[in-house]
Amino acid sequence: MSVQKMDHPSHPHQLQRYYGKTISNCNACGDEHSGTFYHCTTCCFRIHLSCALLPTKLLIQQSTNENFSHSHLLTLSYSFPYLDLEDKFFPRCRVCEKESRYFYSDHRPYLWHYRCDKCRYYVHVDCATSRKDAFMSSILMPTSSDKTYKNFKDDDYPNLIHCPFADENVNLLTHHFKNKGELVIKREIDGKMFCHPQPVLLDTILNGSVSLHDPMKKVKLLCDGCVRPITRMPFYKCSEHDCDFVLHEWCTRLPSQIQDHPHHPEHTLVFMPKNPTNSLGVFRCKICWLRCNGFAYGCMQCEYYVDIHCGFIPDVITHEAHPNHLLLRFNASPPYCKACREHIYRMGFCCPTCDFYLDLNCALLLPRTIRHKYDKHPLTLRYYPAENHIGEYFCEICEREFNPAAAWFYHCSMCAHSMHTACAPLKLHFARPSWDHIFILRGLAGIISSWEGDI
Repeated sequence: MSVQKMDHPSHPHQLQRYYGKTISNCNACGDEHSGTFYHCTTCCFRIHLSCALLPTKLLIQQSTNENFSHSHLLTLSYSFPYLDLEDKFFPRCRVCEKESRYFYSDHRPYLWHYRCDKCRYYVHVDCATSRKDAFMSSILMPTSSDKTYKNFKDDDYPNLIHCPFADENVNLLTHHFKNKGELVIKREIDGKMFCHPQPVLLDTILNGSVSLHDPMKKVKLLCDGCVRPITRMPFYKCSEHDCDFVLHEWCTRLPSQIQDHPHHPEHTLVFMPKNPTNSLGVFRCKICWLRCNGFAYGCMQCEYYVDIHCGFIPDVITHEAHPNHLLLRFNASPPYCKACREHIYRMGFCCPTCDFYLDLNCALLLPRTIRHKYDKHPLTLRYYPAENHIGEYFCEICEREFNPAAAWFYHCSMCAHSMHTACAPLKLHFARPSWDHIFILRGLAGIISSWEGDI
């Protein structure tokens, strides 16, 4: 038998049991319930019995396998003041992530929720207690990053690319040639095949004239083929002592042509050591849209050129941000990228069942860890606010405050340093930002700021 009256810490007045059958919205969770309600006879406050008996502390867990999805105890909070909401960029529930179900609304501004006192982790009361039907939730609600179930067999995809790559030493080319098996490494290669007058020699021992790329020591060594850092041995170097021409070992194995490229299947793409569009060989890749002065694959008939990385775009990948589901390649679609919140106008990857989209650059060019001169520890790619960090987030490069739930970022838990993914690569490679980079960063900052304001 239900108690006729109760004093509840969520409300200053005594609550009385509502007699008779009723279907009404609950002021605690905001959902419609039927059955026993308690209401205030002084003001319009009404909560369902199940909400009135919620525990004040709990560990949130998945009902399917009983694994805790957050390591800290969550505390029941009876309100979410507007100033606190605004300060935290109007957060979403970390379980359902449903855009239409915030912790406030026009009619019920301060819904109950569970929050972590150590992290920016907030969750609806019904999501925290698994009160929603698990089967229906999986159909009607977007799939959260910690609630995906494997929809493919590993044996069917032996060469599947798992993103993000561990660090900048791993990329599409290293993965492509790793799957080709062991190949004979030549000690010397004719440089003319790369439009270089002297032969290139395999360098297995560092000497005084060459140092590996190391952002912590402000040392830059970029491959002339892929224009990416050379951080490991061996690599190829020009036989002339005073020449700075260097190549990754895998950049010397590139095939002479690519058939049936997914973005330009009508013609064969031919390997070009130097792009013919101008004397400096600088071109804009038709896929990633980044400028490059390295090797290219191109179709001169259509004036279509891509950098060598974009020449090997896979059909399918997986990503740590959306585990267990295959991400399929698609062309030219209007959805937003989950990582940067920009429209995807060219190529990207998606999970059709979950409406999860990544543009090409965010999927393949953001490694799991990076090194930066501003921090002595590696910075890790984050998809959500970091654990044990409840304070503000400021980018160490552009010095802007940002919403850690709006877009991916790099973070060091030891030093509490954070960086936009768009800001970190400029300083990492010690490159002077071009006007293209400046406009991209300004535009990205504006888009994220406006997006944060909308939520």
